[in-house]
Amino acid sequence: MKECDKAIQMTFEIVDKMLKLADYGEEVREDDGCGILYSVLRDSAYKIRKLAEAEKEAHIKKGWWQE
Repeated sequence: MKECDKAIQMTFEIVDKMLKLADYGEEVREDDGCGILYSVLRDSAYKIRKLAEAEKEAHIKKGWWQE
């Protein structure tokens, strides 16, 4: 796998951690400020994942991506 593809794969892993943290933070939060924080974290993770998926597709079309 090319290094640039590894970086995209690592991005997916970070996104998964962000989503798990947002879920956990939402469960344990005690005020509205934390709710906003974890909502922003979740929203950001979805946006990053969408960008990473687009890059993965571009790399697949170029013939670079290998599982």
